[in-house]
Amino acid sequence: MAHLVKIGNSQGIRIPKPLIQQAHLEGKELDIQVVNQGLLVTPSKKPRENWKKTIETILASSGTEITDSEWLDATLTSDEDLEW
Repeated sequence: MAHLVKIGNSQGIRIPKPLIQQAHLEGKELDIQVVNQGLLVTPSKKPRENWKKTIETILASSGTEITDSEWLDATLTSDEDLEW
């Protein structure tokens, strides 16, 4: 069971360690939302968190990137050839 405790002019929630471990909340920044007369506590998710590391890992395991040389080496044409 969690308890409210006074912290200065505010209140905090004291959550038992087994609940924190079960919800994987230990050491994480939390988001709190009011839902159906209660609170929902979830780990804060940051957009694109760990993307760089994940992409680097994928590229390292896949080798070099395959490119479409037919398109990259194509001769550029002018707009004069197009009919409007």
